Amino acid sequence: PVIAIPLKNIQMECIVERSRVPFFHNEKDTLSTAVHTALKYLNRKNENIKYKVISDIPPKRGMGSSAAVSIAAIRAVFDYYEQDLDKETLEILANRAEMIAHMNPSGLDAKTCLSDRAIKFIKNVGFSEFETNLGAYLVIADTGIYGHTREAIQKVESIGRRALPHLHQLGKLTNEVEAALKIKDLEAIGMAMSEAHLSLKSLGVSCQEADKLVSMAQANGALGAKMSGGGLGGCIIALVVNKEKASWLSQLLREKGAVHTWIESL
Repeated sequence: PVIAIPLKNIQMECIVERSRVPFFHNEKDTLSTAVHTALKYLNRKNENIKYKVISDIPPKRGMGSSAAVSIAAIRAVFDYYEQDLDKETLEILANRAEMIAHMNPSGLDAKTCLSDRAIKFIKNVGFSEFETNLGAYLVIADTGIYGHTREAIQKVESIGRRALPHLHQLGKLTNEVEAALKIKDLEAIGMAMSEAHLSLKSLGVSCQEADKLVSMAQANGALGAKMSGGGLGGCIIALVVNKEKASWLSQLLREKGAVHTWIESL
């Protein structure tokens, strides 16, 4: 199982404008693929449009940037042609674009981007949503290193059965976090986050820069911290009790090597 939380203070905008030349679909580019997916749905061909993105979300950091850009692009195309777009159609088109770009996405990133609530995903079972409203804060710190999900999966596969205890532990911790979220037990959530990082580190999917930021957060007031995303790079997340501590820890992590930090209320 996996729990994902939407980031409400990190924004992405896509703007579609008229162009002097027809739109060209670059199949290797997520944004281009999302625009193409929307145009195909609207039965528009050889359209003279261009697009640009204004984004706070860095790519390949395990923050759902691919799904976010797909959603923003599809909305922008529908807005440009003054077409109505309901949430269900938007999610279907975003996942269709994600499939073209990433072959076999779970759909979790798109669903999380479109939700105001935390989402739990279990493979072959599905999705469920629940409220958080913890009154706490999450500090997100970027290692500056692209995540490498495929390589991380290969690392786990390479150790075979030795990975199973760590994977079982991660599943157990996810269920514990879900239960703790419902009763707003911040200490339990933080402890589970830190334990999860140890399991991820044992699996070989963390990296030195993430380990350093996690340890720094744990030693400076965070209730817990862990790497986030697909592994071997990306971001770390740290749970803190109030905004003042979040601001202080955010600055400290930047001083200690994080290339960027964000603060999200939970």
